[in-house]
Amino acid sequence: QLQLVESGGGLVQPGGSLRLSCAASGFALDYYAVGWFRQAPGKEREGVSCISISAGDTHYADSVKGRFTISRDNSKYTVYLQMNSLEPEDTAVYYCAAKLKFRATAQDMCAPHYFNSWGQGTQVTVSS
Repeated sequence: QLQLVESGGGLVQPGGSLRLSCAASGFALDYYAVGWFRQAPGKEREGVSCISISAGDTHYADSVKGRFTISRDNSKYTVYLQMNSLEPEDTAVYYCAAKLKFRATAQDMCAPHYFNSWGQGTQVTVSS
């Protein structure tokens, strides 16, 4: 069974940067669409960014567009989320998720209920 482990979270000042990693074990990520989601206290889990199997299609939530970049390195079984110009509103637990052979567009797939393999999450706190 695919297992996902997130890392790279932490405390950062507003305007700072973090790079989250989602490492897979058990199976290669080559045939999985992958998404990053986040959940702040008292709020529903929301899609942040998703990337298609081929990496040719990506989607970003409006709130992070231009600041976050998703990428994948299948040789390292890893998907990344580079987060720049972080804002206090970005504070949340960030999760990565994957779905095998999911061939929807990155925009259409970027909702939590489509994904069935989840990591445990990593906390991102943006505060001065």
